[in-house]
Order: sequence, then structure tokens, then C-alpha cells
Amino acid sequence: MIGGGYCGHRFATRLQELGTRVITTRRNPEAGSNALAFNSDDGTIPSAEALAGTTHVLVTAPPDREGQDPCLKALESQLRRLELQWVGYLSTTGVYGDRKGLWVNEDDEAPLESLLRRSAARRRCEEAWLSSGWPVQIFRLPGIYGPGRNPMGSLRRGESRLVHKQGQVFCRIHVDDIVGAITHCLALLAERRPALLNVVDAWPAPSSDVISYAAHLLGCSLPEFQPFEAIAGELSPMALSFWRDNRRVSNQRLTQGLGYGLKYPSFREGLRACLNEEQAQLG
Repeated sequence: MIGGGYCGHRFATRLQELGTRVITTRRNPEAGSNALAFNSDDGTIPSAEALAGTTHVLVTAPPDREGQDPCLKALESQLRRLELQWVGYLSTTGVYGDRKGLWVNEDDEAPLESLLRRSAARRRCEEAWLSSGWPVQIFRLPGIYGPGRNPMGSLRRGESRLVHKQGQVFCRIHVDDIVGAITHCLALLAERRPALLNVVDAWPAPSSDVISYAAHLLGCSLPEFQPFEAIAGELSPMALSFWRDNRRVSNQRLTQGLGYGLKYPSFREGLRACLNEEQAQLG
């Protein structure tokens, strides 16, 4: 697994539970860990011996500063020596651009020049992997949440903002449904695995709805309501870009075409599960 991170760690844990040997990489592995050092910025790469026998690769690393895929740039020659049966790449639904709230699916393609810079970089990385000659699956992900990474944390810390923009919705996915969807695909015959796959839940919704439901679960008061237009002038360019794209992303290829049943069809089921897991961890 190249990249690790929040999704990668959860996926690796699940594979290990299933009895699968997993090799992960990190920029700075902790002492005593089994992770391999990989840092494309300074040229640190795993040895050929360390990667020997690898048949499946999941890439979770984002594009580098130049907008290129760090794994392909630094490890392609190593990977060419392997007999890869599957490569998964975690991308973003940002590659669809702004659709004014309309539905999109995997057959829709936005002009590259219309995309945010980071989304355009993702599209180029997708194209590089798809043209590699390996059996590649691109998993397009929306906003990711899960235990320890959801709106309840900011509410507890008093850092949440209740911002609403008329007509704006966002798509989301619980981390365990990312893990479930990838695992589901790996269990399919190779010819049934689509090259492009949206992994999203079934309920695009305004961020204010999600914050409101999270506050309901915690039994806490809501932050002050703020219309987007009233605060837009004080937002950073990065924050403004978060609000630029508005789309509803279809999961029909995943749920109907491949028969994957979402564990958390909406943020309501997902946030309840997050709360239960977080409370269990606290004892």
C-alpha cells in the first residue's frame, strides 16, 4: 500500500483481519513498525527485495507539488518488475467539477481546464495510471468521514461553523464503506471490475444538515447560523474553493451494477456509528 493515511490504515487493518499479508509505506516510519520508508521528495524508496512477491497495490498518496503521481514517478521501474494483478488508486469526485447540483456518473467527464487545480492534478494522475498497462481501478471519493474524523469533533471543541449556501450539497462516504467497496471489488472476477468507480453514499446533503444532525446526536447547541454570502469575503481561497463545486454523484455502478450494499447509506447512519465507536474507545 503506497501512502497509508486514514483510509489506508483502515483498509490495511481489515485485510490483516482477513489473514492477508500487507506491506505499507510511510514517509517517516515509526521505529519498530513494519512500514517501508517511501518519500519521493528526497528519493527514499523501498528496495526491490522488500517489494518482491507483491501482486496487489493500493495507492492512497495525493499528487506531489508538481501535480504528478509520486508513486509512478519514483516507483514505476520497481513495479514493472512485479507481476501485478491489480492496482487501486484513490482519487476524488472533484474530477467532475461544478455541475450546479446535477447528478453525475462515471461516464461524465468535465473539461480539464474547468477543474480546480488540485482536481485537475488528480485527473492527470488517473490518466497516467489508466495508461500504465496494469489492471487499474480508480476509486473516486467525496468527503471522507469516520471515527475521529467527523463534525462531532469540531462541535465538541467549539470550532464548528453552521454555514449554509442555498442549493449547495456535498457528497460523503464513511471510511468503512471505502474499505468495504474496495474489498468487494477484489472479490470479483477481474473482468467485472470497472476501471472507474464512484464510492459515495446515497444522500448528498448541505453541510448544515450534517452539522445539525451531529449536534442532535451529541445533545449540544448549534453554532450561530451563517449564510454563505455573509461570510464569503472572510474566507481563504482554499475555503472558497470548497464551496465552488456543487454536484450529486451517483453510486449506481457500485450498488446496482456490482451489488455492493452500503453499510451507511447516509450521514445519519454513519454518524451514529462514529459516535458508538468513539464512545466504545473511551471505555
